[in-house]
Amino acid sequence: MVGRMGPWQLTQVLAEGPLTRVYQARPADHPEAAPTYAIKALRREWWQDPTAIETMRREAWVGRQASSPNLVSVLSAQVTQPPFYVAMPCLRGEPLASRLKRGVRTSLPQTLWIARQVCQALTALNDQAGVIHADVKPSNIFIAPDGHVTLLDLGFCQTHSEAKCWASRPVVGTLNYIAPEMVTSACTADCRSDLYSLGATIYELLAGRPPFAADEPAELIALHRQAKSESIESAAPGTPKAVASLVHRLLAKDPLRRPNSPGETADELARLEIACFAYHETVA
Repeated sequence: MVGRMGPWQLTQVLAEGPLTRVYQARPADHPEAAPTYAIKALRREWWQDPTAIETMRREAWVGRQASSPNLVSVLSAQVTQPPFYVAMPCLRGEPLASRLKRGVRTSLPQTLWIARQVCQALTALNDQAGVIHADVKPSNIFIAPDGHVTLLDLGFCQTHSEAKCWASRPVVGTLNYIAPEMVTSACTADCRSDLYSLGATIYELLAGRPPFAADEPAELIALHRQAKSESIESAAPGTPKAVASLVHRLLAKDPLRRPNSPGETADELARLEIACFAYHETVA
């Protein structure tokens, strides 16, 4: 046993991040129950930090406003006083980032299916809560053993009218996927900013690397703002033209040149999935 937090008995640490620690847990008044819950708690060193506390409050609020099979559920929360935490179902599987780190390659149909499920989660955020996720990346895309996708980490969601500076939050891993407008004029960010990040994620799944890489944050930002990535057909030979077209539209510097919404993108991904399955069956 790790300890207790409010009405929850913490059984083990599942993950740690710059701001939070995630525990597996069970209700403290049911010690015989299986630990089927996850408690995402703000680390003690951040209990006096208003920005860190706001991320927990934002996660709790968004989690109660938006619901989707592909979006992490918030069951309860304590965000008005320490210890700050949100309670969620404990998911089985692993983050997409863990697969990529191990060098596990995802087939084209699986890649499209993962991306479509992310779009379904983004649609729920946009339509039900009026927010964008603002941090779509492989470490926030959780894959169950059966391939089901859950989009995690709602603490950095923002409304379209908000202007949150990326520099005010931890950005470990984020700059590889961040849309150009998120680091230049946050006021213009909308659901198409999430689609850029999704495009960078799809690119990495297909090519085995992100579209841009650099040692220095300023250099990486400049690449997202100004550079053209290597074509996905070159980085991932054999990528169908229709898939390549979508990836490059998602990665357009100008948001107006990207698809209009996650819902529209999900529809296109569904059509591409069907076409890819038909192609593989024909080849077989």
